[in-house]
Amino acid sequence: MTATPPIYLRLNDADNVVVARTDILPGTPVEKVKTTAAVPAGHKIATKAIAEGEPVRKYNQIIGFASQAIQPGDHVHVDNCAMADFDRDYAIGEDAREVNFLAAHERATFQGFKRANGRVGTRNYLGILTSVNCSASAARFIAQSVQTPEFRERYPNIDGVVALTHSTGCGMAGAGEGYDNLQRVLWGHARHPNFGGVLMVGLGCEVNQIDFLLEAYGIERGPHFQTMNIQNAGGTRKTVEWGKAMLEDMAPSVNQATRETVDASHLSVALQCGGSDGYSGITANPALGAATDILVRHGGQGILAETPEIYGAEHLLTRRAVSEEVANKLIERIRWWEDYCERNGGEMNNNPSPGNKAGGLTTILEKSLGAAAKGGTTNLTGVYKYGEPATAPGFVFMDSPGYDPASITGQVASGANLVTFTTGRGSVFGYKPVPSMKLATNTTMYKHIEEDMDINCGTIADGEKTVQEVGEEIFAYWMQVASGAKTKSEAQGFGDAEFIPWQIGATM
Repeated sequence: MTATPPIYLRLNDADNVVVARTDILPGTPVEKVKTTAAVPAGHKIATKAIAEGEPVRKYNQIIGFASQAIQPGDHVHVDNCAMADFDRDYAIGEDAREVNFLAAHERATFQGFKRANGRVGTRNYLGILTSVNCSASAARFIAQSVQTPEFRERYPNIDGVVALTHSTGCGMAGAGEGYDNLQRVLWGHARHPNFGGVLMVGLGCEVNQIDFLLEAYGIERGPHFQTMNIQNAGGTRKTVEWGKAMLEDMAPSVNQATRETVDASHLSVALQCGGSDGYSGITANPALGAATDILVRHGGQGILAETPEIYGAEHLLTRRAVSEEVANKLIERIRWWEDYCERNGGEMNNNPSPGNKAGGLTTILEKSLGAAAKGGTTNLTGVYKYGEPATAPGFVFMDSPGYDPASITGQVASGANLVTFTTGRGSVFGYKPVPSMKLATNTTMYKHIEEDMDINCGTIADGEKTVQEVGEEIFAYWMQVASGAKTKSEAQGFGDAEFIPWQIGATM
């Protein structure tokens, strides 16, 4: 007979709160106290008195400070717990340790598309990139004209034709952070191994000139990479006809690509979360971290991002840095964000979102501690700017906003060929040309929105599985998806509208 799981979860003996596993009524015994109010699932309950100004601890970390006296049994949330500054010990490299890497013959394998440059794709798409918003419609028209039932029948090894359009590329400075972000993103997608062929379409007079991009990043036109612009082509109709002809010329050789056995060192996984709740840092994120640890041992790479959502937990990453240089790159990005928010009249604690708060998250510190768990426990081997190529194997960090589509756009540009997205509230997401899988943090949401969720990590809170067991399940699923198994989002056709480069700077 299976034991009934407890109605609350204690995460660390040093914590002064526990987490409700289910909705709890007033007067319910929880440890040695009774609840003083109704507490929704995923929310926190004080297990002892916390004086005004004293820290609230969860995961044995400070997640905020009592903004008023909190009594034993009280519901701890936004009305009595708030952010405040406090010193964090970066302790650079203190927790870095040797990793037990597997020998090449011991690594897990998958069936991938091995490209001429040695990189490996998990999908085989034809892509259309746009240099500017002005060419977005033409790019979509080209994709629609090519991707017919007859085309799919003739070229079964091509997963599809996707037009990645965006809302910038002109009315912007021709140098600086915003321009650099856009160029890194376009370059990263132009060379991405999940594309067998790419056509880049411009208008002709935009700030983000295609030739400037090619020169800056050493990209050469060839059989599988072509460019054009609407003004030279002679208008929309001629652009569509010419673009269609270019892609149809590419298609036969792209279709010749076949899957072959490669090892897991060729996997790079974007570690992402959205629509988080109070369970995120307890179930799905640690399970994803456990899978990341396995991947690192197999020689692969996990890319954590969303800098505002590791704010307050960055000291847990600097402690794992392999060098001072790596740690200082992360600290510099944190300082950049503090300045960025200040000069734009924002604050780093504009998170959590209303949905996060409804799910039990109170401060950005609490959210960040849970989000950082996606990175597992191995060493931090590299820190990269948005869309910069992530060249170091192992666990790395890429700077990005917390806005999921913009963050994932950067991670894919950095080289991720899989996306794994944890969610507690029920985010739906997909991203072409890279398969995206979603992990549910709790069983209730999983059952409610099962058509969109790939794996239920709520089994951890239910007491049915351990974090490590679910981590192994995630890793095994990665091998299946990398070999061609469709994720829930792919089966529903997601991925055409989520390409969103991070825009910084004035629109002029």
